[in-house]
Amino acid sequence: MADGYDLDFLPTRVALPAPAQDSTELTYPRFTVLLDPARRLAAVTGVNIDGALLRELPRTGEWRLDPRVEADRQTGADVYARNDLDRGHLVRRRDPGWGEVDDARAATEATFFYPNAAPQAAGFNQSKELWLGLEDHVIEYAESTDQRLSVFTAPVLGDQDPAYRGIRVPLRFWKIAAWQGADGLAAAGFVLDQTELVDARDGRFAVPPLGAFRTFQAPIAEIARITGVDVGPLADADVLPRRSARPLGWRPLTSASDIVV
Repeated sequence: MADGYDLDFLPTRVALPAPAQDSTELTYPRFTVLLDPARRLAAVTGVNIDGALLRELPRTGEWRLDPRVEADRQTGADVYARNDLDRGHLVRRRDPGWGEVDDARAATEATFFYPNAAPQAAGFNQSKELWLGLEDHVIEYAESTDQRLSVFTAPVLGDQDPAYRGIRVPLRFWKIAAWQGADGLAAAGFVLDQTELVDARDGRFAVPPLGAFRTFQAPIAEIARITGVDVGPLADADVLPRRSARPLGWRPLTSASDIVV
């Protein structure tokens, strides 16, 4: 459909992180999805964002299967019907929507292919709002340089994810944002945990009333460990250990002011 994620988008070359398992590469305008056909979900997504050229476009596009992949290798509409699951964009609708209007619109509409979705618990709270706004926060920080980001997002495809309607619902998601800082490549890693909101017992899905999303800034090396994804130079570019004289673990986030960049 398009040339996909550009590994030379930043001044420092950043290859698309590589999952350990076999995956199907699907390219879209300005982003790429590496689809795990066994789990029927993305193992990695990567998008290029030009913050200086981002456009505010009306929401257009409808969720649909990607015709390049067999339907039974994708998580389609049947998984999301009549339950408390949302189709969670991995590459956000807005992120590839920059540049000329027609190009931006085509890119945002391409984010509605099902390989770019993963099941997330419905409802909204402060932690989920923070997760959805992480790119915006890092873009604002990066404006002091060249206003470009490469962002990688996917579910953590864990063995303990609960089975539901022929798939396993991921309990956690990861995100790594990379940009060119004053001293070279810089990156920050994040994890969203929806364990408290996932209840798939008895073949049903329901959101427990007292559950909550939890959002963390996590060492990129730790994200690589829990996902089995090769993150290349991103672990060494992690800003989290650079900002402290001692090792930092997972940092719970309650607002954007908690983020270390």
